[in-house]
Amino acid sequence: MNRGRDGRNITPITSMSTSDYLTQMFGLNGKVAVVIGGTGELCGAMAEGLAGAGAEVVLVGRSLEKAEARLKKIAAAGGKAWFHAAEATSKAEVEGLRDAVLKKSGRIDIVINGAGINSATPFFDITEEEFDRIVRVNLKGVFLGCQVFGKYLVERGSGGSIINLGSMSGVVPLSRVFTYSATKGAVHNLSLNLAREWAPHKVRVNVLVPGFFPAEQNKKVLTPDRVASIMGHTPMKRFGEARELIGATLLLASDAAGSFITGEELIVDGGYHAMTI
Repeated sequence: MNRGRDGRNITPITSMSTSDYLTQMFGLNGKVAVVIGGTGELCGAMAEGLAGAGAEVVLVGRSLEKAEARLKKIAAAGGKAWFHAAEATSKAEVEGLRDAVLKKSGRIDIVINGAGINSATPFFDITEEEFDRIVRVNLKGVFLGCQVFGKYLVERGSGGSIINLGSMSGVVPLSRVFTYSATKGAVHNLSLNLAREWAPHKVRVNVLVPGFFPAEQNKKVLTPDRVASIMGHTPMKRFGEARELIGATLLLASDAAGSFITGEELIVDGGYHAMTI
């Protein structure tokens, strides 16, 4: 038996079956994952993946009704999950979420900050109210999730993983989604700053960056002409499917497979960012 740099026992790969190796590297048994935005399509699929790997998952959103179908799917697959209603933009409610999870599940190891909204309002028509609303959800929500749960993880001293949901618009400017792009750029910047600050405490902070995945928040933006433009810029010539975010999620969540990954913007986009002309 060998020991890793953090003192964990590591069985040599040559003496393990493929199944055992994958379990050791990506298994999340005994871990608790809080998925803020878990009632949505993308984060809901990510939550399913975490539960499938053995984590106890807490779906966080505003509607139990939206969460029920996902909870049933997780339970049917043999996973464990429960729902907590909270507003991601309220520090008091995020702190209440933290306390509720610690009381019921005893620990927190993985946090996904995935609540978000979008708009395709022309720039000169964006109202202050719309701007403030998008900034509040997309940026303040991530800020509060990192502040409240990051403090717990840093003070606990045994590490953890925070995954913030980014966007291709946080990597390269995208047309028609001005405020959304601005907030996602800020989320990317905040995440990298926190990764640097918390690395000595074994708390990893990464950004999972989906390309174009049809979801509730962007359906109004995906007009026929925009879809044609996206397909012309995506080498794989299709949209992503929510389940295709699971592998990246497990990599970033795992203390074994992702142990040296922090401050990463992990792009899952079918080659969109690699396309020029």
